[in-house]
Amino acid sequence: MVMVQGLLLLVLYLGAQGLTLWAFVDALIRPAAGFVATGKLTKPAWAAITGVSALVIFWLQNPMTLFGLPAVIAAIVYLVDVRPAVRGLPRGTPGDPLLLSASVRQSAGMNSHSSR
Repeated sequence: MVMVQGLLLLVLYLGAQGLTLWAFVDALIRPAAGFVATGKLTKPAWAAITGVSALVIFWLQNPMTLFGLPAVIAAIVYLVDVRPAVRGLPRGTPGDPLLLSASVRQSAGMNSHSSR
């Protein structure tokens, strides 16, 4: 019974560590302008939140603690809410008129041929 419990905690730890590291690395590679454009916290803020979450899980080696659960929840919030919003933005120079008009057409459900 103790061996099963230890194995379960190991699986939870590895899963939580992987989740928090994934969120941290993803926050680092996304363009900073995307965070502001979607109305989310800034890139440094999310990088700090997810980085601290990864460190907390690494130091405690148990996600089922007072500080471990909020760390996992922070990573989940980033991956479920922030990442899809930032990831959905088209790449290019912020403020580019062609990029902006293309994104407006996409959000309106029109393609470039329907306006002719």
